[in-house]
Amino acid sequence: QVKLVESGGGLVQAGGSLRLSCAASGRTFNIDYMGWFRQTPGKEREFVAAISWIGGNTHYADSVKDRFTVSRDNGRNTVYLQMNILKPEDTAVYYCANSPHIGTQNHWEYTNWGQGTQVTVSS
Repeated sequence: QVKLVESGGGLVQAGGSLRLSCAASGRTFNIDYMGWFRQTPGKEREFVAAISWIGGNTHYADSVKDRFTVSRDNGRNTVYLQMNILKPEDTAVYYCANSPHIGTQNHWEYTNWGQGTQVTVSS
């Protein structure tokens, strides 16, 4: 079992930046792919970005490409999501999760999830 804990959310004005962190513990040697998702009330969980644990290959949703950057620090077992030029539509609860399926954007293929961190972007 992998335990994931997100941090770094908060309130920011449009155009601002935030960096989210996701610290992994437990059976971290089982991690192949780490993803970030977000969710607003009444909507399905949406893929944001992901990174392969070994090679560092990254994938992004079109809505965040060129604004968000996902990275990882294997020594710290931590994944980051740097979010720049934030927009009100980025407001959501952000979750990190791990998957054995490298490249997947399907939330049902992710095994372990953090508790989420709220990001609110004011206009």
